[in-house]
Order: sequence, then structure tokens, then C-alpha cells
Amino acid sequence: MRAELTRERILAAAAHVFVEFGYAAGTTNRIAERARISIGSLYQYFPNKDAVLAELLIRHVDRGVWRGADQLDLSPGTLEQTVRALVRDAIDNHQDDPQLLRIMIEEAPLSQELLDTIARHGTQRVAQVREVLAGHPDVRVRDLDTAAELILNTVELNTHKVMADPRHIGVEALERELVGMVTRYLLGD
Repeated sequence: MRAELTRERILAAAAHVFVEFGYAAGTTNRIAERARISIGSLYQYFPNKDAVLAELLIRHVDRGVWRGADQLDLSPGTLEQTVRALVRDAIDNHQDDPQLLRIMIEEAPLSQELLDTIARHGTQRVAQVREVLAGHPDVRVRDLDTAAELILNTVELNTHKVMADPRHIGVEALERELVGMVTRYLLGD
């Protein structure tokens, strides 16, 4: 229990340090200082700052399951609301800290554990989206496997990009345009 609390303190401290100083200047010494532990203690949990950032990214990816997908109203005429729920969930999963998100996207080392987590997450999310598409009477696309993959990638990639740097496109515009685009695609318009 105590070890898990220390690990959590290190990760929380690292998130703050990376945002405040950037990844390059976010040293393990700064992380340890922010976590109020010795540098030796930090190294008992993580071999270097790459491992700390990779763990933050793995946790981010693991949080990305579409919550509420099993509670959607899939009756005729509700496709736009269904798509909005998917887009809104993606936005909500990425609103916590745009600066940390940008650092994780641009600078996280790609360990095998991270790649495996991303692949596992992608498989789960695609299956989730496909199941919703298959159950919705308004969906007109024929290849649900490809549609689920395309929709998920479109929503996730654009959400990551905009949430990491929301200066050019606001969150409201992102939501509105993604919902419109995906809904029209699914309706066959």
C-alpha cells in the first residue's frame, strides 16, 4: 500500500514537473524533489524519466474506454446523439492537462509495454464502437469493422491534436464538426 502511494506521488509530481519545466528540463531530481522523496527512492520505482513518462502515457491510454456506451439509446433517429456521446467521451478523456498531453504525444518513448497497451486499447475501443454501430438502425455503412476503425482513429487523432493545442480550433468546434462528419458518413450522406 505504501509503495503504491509513493508510486502515485512520483507520477503526480512528474506530471507537474513535465508541464512546468518541459520534458527535457524535467529531471528525475526535480521529480523527486516535487514528490518529497530522495532520488534513490525514485530510482527504486522507475529507472529514468522516460519510464515515468511512459507510465503516465500508459495510464492515460488505459483510461480511454468509452464509458456509457452500453447505456446509449439506439432507437431510430438517435445516431447524432450516439456519435456525440463518443466524441464527447474522447474530449472528456483529454481535458485534464493539455500541456501534459502534448508532452506525452510528442516526447514519450515508445516502449514495448506502451505499444502493447496502445494495441490492446485500440482493439477494445474498436470492438466497442463496432458493437454500437451494429446495434444502431440508422447506420448505413456496409463494412462495420472498417467503419469502427476509421471513426475511432478520426475521433482520437483529432481530439489529441486539438486538446494538446486548442489555439487553432476550439473544443466546441471540434465536437460540432466531428459529430457532423461522422454522422453524415454513417448515414451514407
